[in-house]
Amino acid sequence: MALVVMKFGGSSVGDAERMKRVAKRVVEKKREGNRVVVVVSAMGDTTDDLIDLSKQLTDQPSAREMDMLLTTGEQVSVALLSMTIHTHGEGAVSYTGWQVGMMTEAAHGRARISDIRPDRIHKALDQDKIVVVAGFQGMTEDGEITTLGRGGSDTTAVALAAALKADLCEIYTDVDGIYSTDPRIVKVARKLNEISYDEMLELANLGAAVLHPRAVEYAKHYSVPLVVRSSFTYNEGTIVKEDASMEQGVVVSGIAYDKNVARISILGVKDVPGQLAKVFTALGDAGINVDIIVQSGVQNGKADFSFSTGSSDAEQAVTILRGMQNDVGFDDVTSETNLVKVSIVGAGMVSNPGVAAKMFDAISSQGVSIKMVSTSEIKVSCVIDAEKFQDVVRACHTAYGLDTTEQAFVGGPSERR
Repeated sequence: MALVVMKFGGSSVGDAERMKRVAKRVVEKKREGNRVVVVVSAMGDTTDDLIDLSKQLTDQPSAREMDMLLTTGEQVSVALLSMTIHTHGEGAVSYTGWQVGMMTEAAHGRARISDIRPDRIHKALDQDKIVVVAGFQGMTEDGEITTLGRGGSDTTAVALAAALKADLCEIYTDVDGIYSTDPRIVKVARKLNEISYDEMLELANLGAAVLHPRAVEYAKHYSVPLVVRSSFTYNEGTIVKEDASMEQGVVVSGIAYDKNVARISILGVKDVPGQLAKVFTALGDAGINVDIIVQSGVQNGKADFSFSTGSSDAEQAVTILRGMQNDVGFDDVTSETNLVKVSIVGAGMVSNPGVAAKMFDAISSQGVSIKMVSTSEIKVSCVIDAEKFQDVVRACHTAYGLDTTEQAFVGGPSERR
């Protein structure tokens, strides 16, 4: 008997009818001869509703109490799904993250998994039961409840698949696989039959919302067989694996975008050793992630630097830098928001010259200027004004020959986690 981990996100179990559809699908998987573990997110907008409710009571809720609050959403989902499975005549048992030994570090709201002790799952599977596990949550060694942050249910599913040595981990979402770009923007985006862990990790880090980067990291590290497919259809999904075969003539596999981008510029920095170390150490200590860093030429012993960060961190970053102005010695600091980072990703880029030039040409054809550029062996990212980013994504998609003649299937609203 194969062991399969199935993960369903918030929109897949968003109401009673969808819960029934998921239960039917889980039972079908079991009756195909598999042992089944299901990981479930909170129903629909439950998490957002709980956050909004907390804001009505306090502007600064305790991180610990927020974890206590938010984990209730998944507890509702697993109990209801288990009940629904019972109506099909199958045995099922629901567990919270801490009941299945999902141990994490002590970081409320963004905990990382430190260990998994799945004895309880094995026991239930040996009793021929379907095991339904709450995603997104765990427990510290001293018994504190934690949450894993955005994408936590994806991470729970893949981590469980690794710990259980599952034969397959299926991530069910609102599209029927991984596409060459967001099918809501490019109607003729192509569905990928397979993609490598490295390409998927780049796309996830660069803004593609189908899989969370931490889940892909786990899958790659533990060689977890991963399939992304729709909870609304029975279409074949996309396989994420170590070495995906590259389609003939396709150099770029996918195009991602990130709308949460700001550019910070530090003007007139003294060209002496250690100045930038002070700047980026201070930003790192404040938990501000920095992405692209660009330096202009040195003139009169001074240089200008720009870096990109999340839009939500821009104001704090500027405040920190202004507080360091006398110590570091620079003339001014400015910020720019309403930017988007558009990225192309493909394992074939490393052996094909002119890939970046084609992207720059596609962007310029839309009358858009490039503000920042970052490259690696399998990706090129450009920061541009947000106004025409959808036109840029479409132009790049066409330029790299990714358009199909069929419209992509979009099954429902975006998954929450």
